[in-house]
Amino acid sequence: MKKIAITSLTFFYALLMIGQNQNSTQKTNAMKKVTFTRENVQLVGNLYFPENFDPNSKYPTVVVGGSLTSVKEQMAGTYADKLAKQGIIALAFDFSHYGESQGTPRQYEDPEIKLKDLKAAVGFLNDLPYTEGIGALGVCTAGGNVAYLATEDSRVDAIATVAAWLPNEETLPLLYGNEENLNALRSKGKEAKNAYKNEGVTEMVLAYSDTDKTASHFGPMEYYMDQTRGGGVRAWENSFAVMSWETWLDFSPMEKASHIKIPSMIIHSDGSALPDNAKQFYNELSGEKELVWLDGYHFDFYDQEAQVNEAVANASRFFKEKL
Repeated sequence: MKKIAITSLTFFYALLMIGQNQNSTQKTNAMKKVTFTRENVQLVGNLYFPENFDPNSKYPTVVVGGSLTSVKEQMAGTYADKLAKQGIIALAFDFSHYGESQGTPRQYEDPEIKLKDLKAAVGFLNDLPYTEGIGALGVCTAGGNVAYLATEDSRVDAIATVAAWLPNEETLPLLYGNEENLNALRSKGKEAKNAYKNEGVTEMVLAYSDTDKTASHFGPMEYYMDQTRGGGVRAWENSFAVMSWETWLDFSPMEKASHIKIPSMIIHSDGSALPDNAKQFYNELSGEKELVWLDGYHFDFYDQEAQVNEAVANASRFFKEKL
């Protein structure tokens, strides 16, 4: 069925309002579960290797992250696996508070904590003996997270974003109704944080729903509602800690763009989240940059072969050139 390109406002009105073995060669596209720490919090990831991996050689390496509440078995793992098929070592990991990684409260969203997690992941990759250059790729929310990373960690040589979530102060009232609604959500977040501190109770709502308007994201969420797609990933939990509202609404990757001086690739489409913001973000980047404008709906870039393969083809070319 033909997809209809929609503006950022109508799109999000619909969305929101309705230790390796050094003496052997890895098998084709092998994957190994790994752990590393961030401030004594254990993080768990899957490290993907290229075909005929040689531990005595050097490879470009990329850390990959996905959407809000997602786990490594969703879009991060999809992209990491496909990058490995292109000759890049790729790490998909669970941010703290999600999936197999430690961190309490669970399902808690904080961009500053995710920045620390990403730095720990970069440190893990930097310590591998076969690393030659480190990149970061973020799908949806993680596109904004790697923007934070690019301004904070000099070990990162290049970044790429795919269908990135790049809100700013001007778009928030459009996405969540109005300033009154925003203030109400922030108040709910504060109350929930106090309840957690005082009573140890973590208030949750659904992260995504097409029927429950109390969900943090309400609308046609087919990727998450479909058991044959993201909704069927057993490791994923469809919940959002209410105390996240303050930190989530403070997420502002657009402010980082002008401070990013490393090579950057922005992969987006008219049907993806906030396309005008993606163009603005690209225009404000200070370093070498490339804009790749593709066809497809936002969720197509999570798991649909045509969109994912095209995004990976561009990202892998870019990382091989820059790392």
